[in-house]
Amino acid sequence: MFWQDESFVEVGSYQRPKSGQAISGDVFLSEKVKHEPRIVSVLSDGLGSGVKASVLATMTATMALKFTASTMDIARSAEVIMDTLPICSVRQISYSTFTIVDVARTGQARIIEHGNPSFLLIRPGEEIKVEKMMLRPRRWRDRIIHFSNFEVRREDRILFFSDGVTQAGTGHVKTPFGWGIENAEAYARQLIREDATISARELSRRMVDKAREIDGWLAKDDITCGAVYFRSPRQLLVLTGPPFNRSHDQDLAMMAMSAPVPKVICGGTTANIIARRLRREIQNDIGQTRDPHVPPTARMEGFDLVTEGAITLGETLRLLEEGLPEQSSPNAAVRLAQMFIDSDIVRFAVGTSVNEAHQDPEFPVEFDLRRNIVKRIARVLENKYMKRTHIQYL
Repeated sequence: MFWQDESFVEVGSYQRPKSGQAISGDVFLSEKVKHEPRIVSVLSDGLGSGVKASVLATMTATMALKFTASTMDIARSAEVIMDTLPICSVRQISYSTFTIVDVARTGQARIIEHGNPSFLLIRPGEEIKVEKMMLRPRRWRDRIIHFSNFEVRREDRILFFSDGVTQAGTGHVKTPFGWGIENAEAYARQLIREDATISARELSRRMVDKAREIDGWLAKDDITCGAVYFRSPRQLLVLTGPPFNRSHDQDLAMMAMSAPVPKVICGGTTANIIARRLRREIQNDIGQTRDPHVPPTARMEGFDLVTEGAITLGETLRLLEEGLPEQSSPNAAVRLAQMFIDSDIVRFAVGTSVNEAHQDPEFPVEFDLRRNIVKRIARVLENKYMKRTHIQYL
């Protein structure tokens, strides 16, 4: 089953710490709300920079995430957060700023802001002005919470950031008062015009890199950008393992041929079954970078990637759990991990015929039975990358 009419909420972020600091004082957290089609994201900017700021921001973001996912009143949530944070002995203030973005697949969006630069709602070809309600927590009358409630459309993007973005370049000749929210929006719109399908993470990264460039590549503050992209889902089909019953080989081939989405084959036996049934050739990729740890890829007409099975899936799982390095050789596992990250809904068709090689006691313990590796990949995609997954056993 493939989802044609549903919308998907893609969330991405990118950050760099203040120059000279090993850790950022900004914290970005995101989480699916259980049993609801909502994703809540929080960006918190702790007072100052470094470890202390990170602790403040982590406390704030964690509480904000929990409260927003629940039914707690917005003003009451903000009040609890402010009551909980410790007081700075020097400045005699306790708060860290935060932006909370709560978006449902139905298109309903809520945004709660305190102290951070205003969020941007970017709709291609339109200038959108979102109305905001102003709230004051009872015990913190000197602080203001802004609340927005609106509907998003497909291709809308919500951008939100710490003041390291808008204040980049402060004091420079060209930007004496900083880059500013208007210039940040203009640059974001330029990026979207140049690439209408730019991902949330890539858009965030480009915004942060531009702020760093304006700062002369020596960030004067922690710089963080979060993005939410509301759009049609990008889907992926992964076929791995021969069916338990050979009579289902044709079903596997027909599924592969008819799926209207990008397709990947993981496993030599699986590839041979599909090639034989569809009467297509398997060709080794010529000129690809060789990797002593990951078997090479192959090519087959109609498929976006063809790889070896268990070893490649196991290495892909490791990359997803640890995070893809910014610089990495494009071996089979890296390419597959990137395809997972670039997709929103991943469907696995998993054959349950046992490969005798995987029962060998000399076979590395981390490469469990194929279906267990797939389960773990699906779990990390759901929990860490907020993808939707579906596993069908054959």
